[in-house]
Amino acid sequence: MPHIELRPGIHWVGVNDRVTDLFEGLWPLPSGVSYNAYLVVGKKAALIDGVKAPFAEELLENISQVLDPAELDYLVVNHMEPDHSGALPLLRRLAPKAEVLATPAALPMLARFYGITAGVRGVEDGETLDLGGKVLKFFHIPFVHWPETMATYEETERVLFPCDAFGGFRALDGVLYDDQVDVREYEDEILRYFSNIVGMHTRPVLKAIDKLAGLPIEVIAPSHGLIWRKDPGHIVELYSRWARMEGRPEATLIYGSMYGHTRLMAEAVARGVRAAGAAVRVLDASRVHVSYLIREAWKRKGLIIGAPTYDGGIFPPLERLLRMLERKRLKGRVVGVFGSYAWHGGAVRKLVEQAEKLGWQVVGEAGFQGAPTPEDLAAGEALGREVARHVREG
Repeated sequence: MPHIELRPGIHWVGVNDRVTDLFEGLWPLPSGVSYNAYLVVGKKAALIDGVKAPFAEELLENISQVLDPAELDYLVVNHMEPDHSGALPLLRRLAPKAEVLATPAALPMLARFYGITAGVRGVEDGETLDLGGKVLKFFHIPFVHWPETMATYEETERVLFPCDAFGGFRALDGVLYDDQVDVREYEDEILRYFSNIVGMHTRPVLKAIDKLAGLPIEVIAPSHGLIWRKDPGHIVELYSRWARMEGRPEATLIYGSMYGHTRLMAEAVARGVRAAGAAVRVLDASRVHVSYLIREAWKRKGLIIGAPTYDGGIFPPLERLLRMLERKRLKGRVVGVFGSYAWHGGAVRKLVEQAEKLGWQVVGEAGFQGAPTPEDLAAGEALGREVARHVREG
């Protein structure tokens, strides 16, 4: 897309990435992602954030529609991750007089990543910069989601550029703003971004929300995804709720199955959840990427995990999921576990141990040998009802 003036003197000059398969080399991007860069122009001009290196030429073309990139006075680096900063070497060559502004914690990274040491200044928390008609104010928000991250606020138009906070996956399909789309169609990809990228830093997210709460914000312009001008409070509320790990009063059931026995039990457990009046989403961990499993576990209060015993332990796709949820520090889940075994059990016991290690509330378990009997399936339905009861009653 060409540049878009989102407020007087403030231009979106970012790009859509529809070719990268994996964000950070890990997370699938079936709907792409946007790299939102912003040009703020008063008597002086500042570029806030940038793009991944392969898209630097497109960024320059968008900037050129507003001014000659050589006329840039400041390059504001809210975050050093290369999907934000990758265009810096080219920008620095074309605008050698532009001062690079970042948090003090970012300066060693600028040197190590790009060899940029001259014309660089660390800005203090709360420092302001008068561009002549536009005023920027900088706020350090460390660990959202790297230690050097900051947010930039433009005071005259009341626009917050919060970097990765309030961002999401999915490229911008000919739109830019929340009032141009059905936001509900974007929320799953926003949550997947939050849970995959920012989720393990929930305390810093909540601290950042509190820190920025006093600002009179009319537009939230993150580094990825929609720009929020109609209802900026909505994305703040979503991030706040997800950071508190509240979860819907529903259940996510994630299972793995080698020969279909654990799958049959999963169906019984799901029937039990529904019979007790709660919604349930069922996913096969062998066929659904862990990125989406993390999102679905984050979305709902109830979490039911089923796995056959494998090498005396947990079936590997479920074991991987649990390791990732431990890394992402997901808390506050009501959990049920079930699993099968051929001659010697182990999966159910280890599922319980792992759930308790994560601080989750285990409310039931069901193990069975071989194919599930009618009695085993009835126990599975009872397990589903028990999880649903706890979820609905809080």
